[in-house]
Amino acid sequence: MIHAFIPYINKAQAEATVAALAESKLIGKITLMPTDASAEAFGTCDIMPIDGINTSATMIKIAEHADAEFILLFTKTTTLLPGYLAPDRMVKIARDSKAAMVYADYYTVTDGKKTATPVIDWQEGALRDDFNFGPLMLFNAADFKRAAAGIDRKYHAAGLYDLRLRISRLGAMVHINEYLYTDIAAATASDGESHFAYVDPKNRSVQIEMEEACTDHLKAVGAYLEPVFEPIEFNRGEFANEASVIIPVRNRVRTIRDAIRSVLSQKTDFPFNLIIIDNHSTDGTSEAIEEFTSDPRVIHIIPERDDLGIGGCWNMGANHPEAGKFCVQLDSDDVYADENTLAKMVKAFYDNNSAMVVGSYMLTDIDMNMIPPGVIDHREWTPENGRNNALRINGLGAPRAFYTPVLREIQVPNTSYGEDYALGLAISRRFQIGRVYDVVYLCRRWEDNSDHALDINKTNANNLYKDRIRTWELQARRDLNRSKAQ
Repeated sequence: MIHAFIPYINKAQAEATVAALAESKLIGKITLMPTDASAEAFGTCDIMPIDGINTSATMIKIAEHADAEFILLFTKTTTLLPGYLAPDRMVKIARDSKAAMVYADYYTVTDGKKTATPVIDWQEGALRDDFNFGPLMLFNAADFKRAAAGIDRKYHAAGLYDLRLRISRLGAMVHINEYLYTDIAAATASDGESHFAYVDPKNRSVQIEMEEACTDHLKAVGAYLEPVFEPIEFNRGEFANEASVIIPVRNRVRTIRDAIRSVLSQKTDFPFNLIIIDNHSTDGTSEAIEEFTSDPRVIHIIPERDDLGIGGCWNMGANHPEAGKFCVQLDSDDVYADENTLAKMVKAFYDNNSAMVVGSYMLTDIDMNMIPPGVIDHREWTPENGRNNALRINGLGAPRAFYTPVLREIQVPNTSYGEDYALGLAISRRFQIGRVYDVVYLCRRWEDNSDHALDINKTNANNLYKDRIRTWELQARRDLNRSKAQ
């Protein structure tokens, strides 16, 4: 019933995986996939040279080579140890659910330590190219072949991503909430490397391929948006200040003074103020803020309510009667790069006729020394396709700034993760987002960052929420296109 495909370096690397797979009565054939055409098979395995596990050519080869009801694909060169009767379980769920693909929770063993690695449910908005299905996937072979038959681009890095998007249009992608296998000696990236991998400049060619695959998928499901935007009239409402910097904060006594000073040092030819929403700090942050309130530009708000996330604090700041025409973000951990940041951000609204502007930033340590990968400029955001590609990537950059009437209209989700991403997607559905490619912001990474060293369950919860945001946005964009077509 199953034809298994595994990457192949040499017999020592693959032998344990082959032996474990051979124990299953459902696996009738095992194909080794080396990138070295001179590699030799062993045992009863056959061999199929490939040019890389993630290429379009490999997906086509697998489809042509497979001769069973199901295709079992392992994507790593580590050792796979299926659980007891795991292939039987995967086949049963695939048949019962009529799935195009099934995947499961798994264990990893690194340096002898076994760790549970749960994954999350796939949904229509799970368009991230780094969505973790785990390294083992079981496909309905007929669906795999249909998807591969439609491949019309020669991707080097996005082949598997493209294929799974195509398969998602053919049938269900079913998550089995059971630990069905172990991935032994798996290597993992450090928190900082993995968190920013998608914007690392050295990965730019990969990102271009991923963007093309995602854009084609959005066109296929009716959610692609043409680069046509609603114009902005910058005369809605009356504002005493041209700009307001908004800082939501809770318990950041170590960094809040630096953030405030970086705002007050800004040089502009327009009036601005600073609105700090102090969400019931208990560590001396409130007292630190009060040190600056002799400056009339500093507004210190302690909300009466106690149910506000970062997004709720943003709504409170944006709806303050002294909020400026543009609201500009500054996290309480971070600082503006120099005294010209605010002026550059405001200018970009007018230059690009934008409802939102995103700057570029440099990653630093707490002492503002640059750390890898350095400058993050999100050049994948283009006027032509940025708002489509935004459904694939995991963030839109910093600092972010908003035309206040639009911000008040759309509002920010009252959460403390993904709220800015949801807002950016909703704005980009209708309006242009402007860009500043100069480094205008220093993003400080330290042990108290909200996304520092998260455990797998918290990471999964965050990813599930962002995928849900994408699902809602994809549905809204599809409805928008339908209404335009009527």
